[in-house]
Amino acid sequence: MFGMTDSGAYVLAVVVFLAIPGPGNLALLTSTAQGGLRGGLLATLGVIAGDQVLIWAAVAGMAALLLAMPALFGLLQWAGALYLIWLGVRLIRYSETGAAVVNIPAGHYFRQSMLITVLNPKAIVFYLAFFPLFIDPQQHRGLMTFAVMALIAALLTFLYGLILCSVAIRVSEHWGSRPRLGLWLNRLAGLVMIGFGLRMILVR
Repeated sequence: MFGMTDSGAYVLAVVVFLAIPGPGNLALLTSTAQGGLRGGLLATLGVIAGDQVLIWAAVAGMAALLLAMPALFGLLQWAGALYLIWLGVRLIRYSETGAAVVNIPAGHYFRQSMLITVLNPKAIVFYLAFFPLFIDPQQHRGLMTFAVMALIAALLTFLYGLILCSVAIRVSEHWGSRPRLGLWLNRLAGLVMIGFGLRMILVR
């Protein structure tokens, strides 16, 4: 359908990819906890925007470029790792200083999740390497095929983000009456972010 080898398998692959624990999921949960449903949805839109950048980079031939220049992929790994570590330190500092995290400009959630997605090696590998596997060379319809695949990924990401944020908002409602719990969750989120960053550097 639309030049895809197996649309059902593609949908399943995207859903599994979204559900795998990683910095993107943590960014959605953290943004929801800090900025409510609005923050979570803005972060979801940021993830979608980052995905679209990677998808259309694959269309432009970035997959071949990364295969030909592995040093470039390594540079992206380092950039993503350092960014995650910086975010983790920032979260921990917020919890220690008691800064009002919810007063962060709304655009912050969008930009943060978009950068995490674009600099996340997991997302890069999926869209720049795994993504082309679902294209049928015999029935490929040019940009229409890529556009349909990009749209499917965006819709699935939005639905996933909406569900995840809805669950997270119920949990975050209890933080108001338990401020110390909120501080410790911020610290835990920061440590996990730092852990993801270090893992990206050390496990290669």
